[in-house]
This record gives sequence, structure tokens and C-alpha cells, in this order.
Amino acid sequence: KPYKCTECSVCCKTSGILKRHMRVHFSQKPYKCGDCNYSCMVSEKLEIHMRIHAIEKPYKCSECSYNYTTSGSLKVHMRIHTGEKPYKCNECSYRCLTYGYLKSHMRVHSGEKPYKCDKCDYSCTQAGNLKIHMRIHSGVKPYKCGVCNYSCTTSGGLQYHMRTHTGEKPYVCSECNYSCKDNGALRKHIRIHTGEKPYKCSECSYSCKTSGSLKTHIRIHGPRTPNNVSKTFYMMCGECGYRCTESKSLNKHMRTHSGGKPFKCI
Repeated sequence: KPYKCTECSVCCKTSGILKRHMRVHFSQKPYKCGDCNYSCMVSEKLEIHMRIHAIEKPYKCSECSYNYTTSGSLKVHMRIHTGEKPYKCNECSYRCLTYGYLKSHMRVHSGEKPYKCDKCDYSCTQAGNLKIHMRIHSGVKPYKCGVCNYSCTTSGGLQYHMRTHTGEKPYVCSECNYSCKDNGALRKHIRIHTGEKPYKCSECSYSCKTSGSLKTHIRIHGPRTPNNVSKTFYMMCGECGYRCTESKSLNKHMRTHSGGKPFKCI
């Protein structure tokens, strides 16, 4: 006889499953981590979470040195090597690895930036980007290199840094023998083969492959002046539509897509 939930239409096979389900309605999270404030409804999720503290990553990529705490994370990572991008935008040609990436991308079209910093006027499309941004205010650099004294604000930054010690270049061009340390550099290189020119001038039809070339180009339109707002020239990110007036700002922004850190430990 099925066990029926009194709060919704769900029916469960056993009383134990029903008991677990009822926590959804009453926000009960009895399984608590002893090392941080994380809590969850099922013991299996707590077991997976504890790997963060134990640094246990049993799921290993057969193509590179990446390791993961869950099989699902490894499955998503493997799409980097296979080139699979199963999620497609209905508004443009953008494709990506995960539904989360697609959901964030759709905010490019809607203009929505729901995540706002309470310390400054920064806002963004992803909760993860806001969390990383907040480290600017706190000065926290939780990711530390085990070889030298380098530390940084993101796991991607640490992974990139470690390649300065290992010499690993996991991102390989499918058209030639070029390889590099981060996905952003590979995307830039691929433009040699595709002819893509994502940096666009807001004053004319000129477009180019690099932010430096665009910075040089906009000088032909004349200097920007404080009294003439229309003379503000924008450089545009080809990944998400972000616009700014300085190439260094655009270069910094592009690292949010690549996870790269330009300054290497000596």
C-alpha cells in the first residue's frame, strides 16, 4: 500500500521514503557537516559534501589531470574533451556544456543581473561570480598552492597556476598542434582558423580578434571627452555581451569565462 504525503500528491513506496520526502515541506535538514554550516536532507549528500573537506576526488578524468568528487561532475567535464555542447540557446547560436551555463547566458538577452553586491554597485548574472567578487572586499584567498606560497580567490585560478609547475597544456586545438593552459587562450587562438572577430567598435562596423586591436582602432574616432557622452567608445565581450571602455577592463572580464589568472608565481 503506498504511503501518501498529506501536503502534496506524492506517493511513496515505504514509510522511510515518505519520511525523507516530508523534509521538503518542513525544511528539515538533519544531516549537518561538522566542519562548516552545510546541512542536507539525506545522508548520501552529506557524504559527498564531506569530500570537500577531505579533498577526496575519486572520479578521475582519463584525458587530463582533473579529479572530481562526483561522477556527474566528471561527466560534465568530459564534454570539454569530446566537444559536446548539448544545451542550445533559442535566441542565438550559443551552445554550452550545462543547463546552468545556458540559464546564465539567457540573461544576456534579458539584461537581468539578479546578484548584487551590498558593498558596491557591482551586479552579475551568476551567484558564483558574486561570491568570487566579494573576496575583493574581504581579501580572502582560500585557494593555496602546495608547491609555493601563491594563493588566489578561485579554484580555477589555482588550477591554472598549478600548470606553471607541471607545464600541463590540456587545451588542444583541433585544427593544428597548438596547445595552451586555459580555455580562454584556446578560444582566442581558434579565431585564427574561424575568422571570428568578437570585438566590435560602437562607432562603426569595424570588428577584430583582440581587445588590443580594438583599442588601437578607436583612436581614429578621436579622443573621448567628459562633456560628450556620445563619444564614449565601448569594447564588447563576444561571450556574453558585457561592454566597457578600457581594454584592461575587458581583459579582466574575459577571465571570468576562462578562469585564468595572468600573474604567475616565480
